[in-house]
Amino acid sequence: MGRDPLRTELLKGAMAYLVLSVLREGEQYGYQVAQHIRDRSDGAFAPSEGSLYPTLHRLEADGALVAVWRPSEKGPRRRWYHITEAGLGALADHEAEWAAFAGAVTLVARPRPEPSGA
Repeated sequence: MGRDPLRTELLKGAMAYLVLSVLREGEQYGYQVAQHIRDRSDGAFAPSEGSLYPTLHRLEADGALVAVWRPSEKGPRRRWYHITEAGLGALADHEAEWAAFAGAVTLVARPRPEPSGA
């Protein structure tokens, strides 16, 4: 099955929110972040490296995340990401914005009753 363009665009727009939400629960490396997003969405979202890592790097540059390289027990070293206080603030902003956005979409999409007396 091909990628749904609408789902792809929604995921792109929500990626920072999803990443910060997952990292709020504790430090993780990139693959774990992607796995948790996939698992918690019941497979609806499966971030690719091409969408996840630019988001992680942008959030780090913005001060929302701190990253540290650490050796791995299996394979190459990994970059571990930790949410900062600024990241928690950004997450709160994303939560409020998403709630407002979803509410507005619902208002538009909900069928409106026909005006009486027409």
